[in-house]
Parts: sequence; C-alpha cells; structure tokens
Amino acid sequence: MARGERMVCGVGDDRVPVESRPRPGGVPLAPGCVAPLFALPDADMAPFDLRDAISQNVVVLCFYPRDGTPACTRQAIEFSDHESDFSAAGAVVVGISPDDCLTHAAFRDEHGISIRLLSDPDMEVCRLYGVLHRREGCERDIVRRTTVVLDRAGVVRHLIDDVQLRGHAAEVLKLVREIARNR
Repeated sequence: MARGERMVCGVGDDRVPVESRPRPGGVPLAPGCVAPLFALPDADMAPFDLRDAISQNVVVLCFYPRDGTPACTRQAIEFSDHESDFSAAGAVVVGISPDDCLTHAAFRDEHGISIRLLSDPDMEVCRLYGVLHRREGCERDIVRRTTVVLDRAGVVRHLIDDVQLRGHAAEVLKLVREIARNR
C-alpha cells in the first residue's frame, strides 16, 4: 500500500465489520474499520483501556500534537466545556498526544481541562491510527490533529482528519447523538 493511500475497510455482507490490518503511520483508518485496541496511561497515570471504554460508551479519540499550544489548548477546553453533553449522549472523550503524564497533568490543571488526556510517548497508538505525518524539512513524524469517533462495537464511524477548531466539539457531539439515535 502506497504512503498516503487510504485503507479500505467496511462492513461485510453479514453487516459485521471487516477487520483492519495494522497500517503505517501515514495511512489513516477509514469509517467502517474496526479500531485497533490499546491501553494508555492518563494524566494521573491511571490506565485507559479502549476495550473497556467501548463496551460502555461511544468513544471520541482526539489526537493532537502537543499540550500547551494555542490550538491544542482551545480544542481541549472546547471538548471539556461540552463534556457533560457528551456524557448525556453516552460518549466519552479522550485526548491523545505524545506528551508524558506529568506534562498532561500540568496542562490539565493549568487550563481546567476535564477530559482525560492519554500519554502516547512512543507514538505507537498514533501510528496504529494513521495520524502521523512528516512536515517538509522535518526529520521526525508529528501528530496530525484528528478526531475519531468509535461506536460501541469498536468500529470507526467518523474520522475527521482536517480538524477546524471553531465549533469542532459541537460538530462531533452532533455525530455522537446521531450514533445514539441509530442504535
């Protein structure tokens, strides 16, 4: 599969999701793929296990480059402001970046962020979800701001890989409510 090519996944004739293959860092998941399972620590070093989360909730994964940048701060605050709305819709929102747990804790405390922030310092989960890219002139991969919405079966229902910050949390909340209505 060529770099940048989208993985084709979907639902089979029996309406069961087609399993997705591991993918290189530049190939994002597509709606219909079964999301790779993972466990990562949060800002308090408590484990977050995706398998447990999807058994109880629709899960919104917000991949972002780094704590403390203006755009990342706005995004985390906006999702935190809507956290009770997501919870009422049966969803949980988590942020994922390469920052370590202590950096996440300081960022959370400084800005009053209430969503869980997960640490992926080796960028293994970011690579599994295909949210890494390399900017021209850079020697290493960075995380592309991407939001992935998973249903309770662990299937990617929505993938937004060109996140526009203004109104993004409200847009994702609308998608989550649509999933809840169609259950």
